[in-house]
Amino acid sequence: MTIQTTHSLLKGGVVPLLMANIEKDAIATVHYTGTLPDGEVFDSSRDGEPMTFLVGHRRMIPGFEEELMGAEAGETREFTLPPERAYGERDDAAIMKVKRDQFPPDVDLKPGLMMMTQTDQGPMPLTISEINGDEITIDFNHQMAGKTLTFNVEIMDVREATPEELPDNCGPGCGCD
Repeated sequence: MTIQTTHSLLKGGVVPLLMANIEKDAIATVHYTGTLPDGEVFDSSRDGEPMTFLVGHRRMIPGFEEELMGAEAGETREFTLPPERAYGERDDAAIMKVKRDQFPPDVDLKPGLMMMTQTDQGPMPLTISEINGDEITIDFNHQMAGKTLTFNVEIMDVREATPEELPDNCGPGCGCD
């Protein structure tokens, strides 16, 4: 539901309307802390700027957006996402062994090193998971795949996206319909 405010014009356009709560096509600004089941913090915006994102356009993990739907500015929500609602389960097919000569010779390879590689599907991140002589094990799984994640989220602001902030190339399969 959109709260209609005075629809005043500024140079260059219309003032974005305030929204009562988070819904599709909202711009949400949040502070968050993400923790693992043992309490370890894996990510947080608390020591910096809050995160701002367009809701309903696959810019966030699915469960994160779903849990924030209907939230209002000033509200705090805490929720736990199983892997299937976060980064998915780990996929053993995404782990492969390659020869050392597949990497630039000047790169100091070590377990845990994250890199980008170019594939037929475009650039993809990978992690070096093991080095055994000339054989390098690479893992294309997201580092948070297979993990249950808990989020504490404070909604700082919610507003309607301007036309310029909405994707203009939406069509079948874009994920936002």
